Amino acid sequence: MVEAIKPLARTTRRPGVASELGGFGGLFDLKAAGYADPILVACTDGVGTKVKIAVEAGRHDTVGIDLVAMCVNDLVVQGAEPLFFLDYFASAKLELEVARAVIGGIAEGCRQAGCALIGGETAEMPGLYASGDFDLAGFAVGAVERDKLLTGEAVTAGDRVLGLASGGLHSNGFSLVRRIVAEAGLDYAAPAPFDDGRSLGEALLEPTRIYVPGCLAAIATGGVKALAHITGGGLVENVPRVLPAELMVEIDAGAWTVPEVFRWLAHKGEVPTAELARTFNMGIGMVVIAQADAGDTIEAALRKAGEEVTTLGVVTARQADEPAITIKGMEEAWRNGKAAQN
Repeated sequence: MVEAIKPLARTTRRPGVASELGGFGGLFDLKAAGYADPILVACTDGVGTKVKIAVEAGRHDTVGIDLVAMCVNDLVVQGAEPLFFLDYFASAKLELEVARAVIGGIAEGCRQAGCALIGGETAEMPGLYASGDFDLAGFAVGAVERDKLLTGEAVTAGDRVLGLASGGLHSNGFSLVRRIVAEAGLDYAAPAPFDDGRSLGEALLEPTRIYVPGCLAAIATGGVKALAHITGGGLVENVPRVLPAELMVEIDAGAWTVPEVFRWLAHKGEVPTAELARTFNMGIGMVVIAQADAGDTIEAALRKAGEEVTTLGVVTARQADEPAITIKGMEEAWRNGKAAQN
């Protein structure tokens, strides 16, 4: 297995890597990476029950991208550049081709994020995992110069709130998704009710977007006050994490186009709107809080990096009895559409 993935790891090498796979630990040289006074930032995450769909659909080449994305997107919101990544792959019995496909996805995610895959662990645990099942976890370390760390403390009233489009479900809410699919009696090989060109499995396995290149480009403009990765908890729980207590954000749900998969899930699963807002990203995978007079420059940098950008609202003063975020027009914007009828 190690020999099979060494070529994949080599494709992710970047300045600072100081070792090859196969040792007891991976080495990374911060000085060689160009840092003078760095703060290290570390994240760990998984893909959740999305791996069950990968297993049942027999498609293993994208969940590795999800794994990297869930970690590096959390790093970049603090202003950090992802430097290196380690993975943990566990199954009842190692199936080399499955593992190679999964690690191939991890390597692809690392290339997209500009970080190096420098190590990991592959575990066989019969009795703990059912035959054919596997689980994934990932660990990413990044760095940011001490005076460039993003904490959200600099956010002020009047700052502009931008949203970056998601690629769909990303890696949250899949226990609910799997239940809706099961109760609808659908097969993952069948055509997706909300996507004419793909099977249900293929559509649901659309990988999590990696926002690192765009966010680093935006940060380099000097006008980014804060970033929020929209994962479990949705917009309503993740945006407030980067706001000072005296501030709030008001968002217009009609400002962006909601991917049809969310409308289909809302209809087929009879999911309350409030639950949609807390379980799914609803089409916005990253939020950027920009200095008001730098908003256009930041938006241009994000678009140049390939991001689809929408102005969601502005930061305003918050009264003691007000929530940190309000989303107006959710019912109309999130439930109407072709997919809601399928």
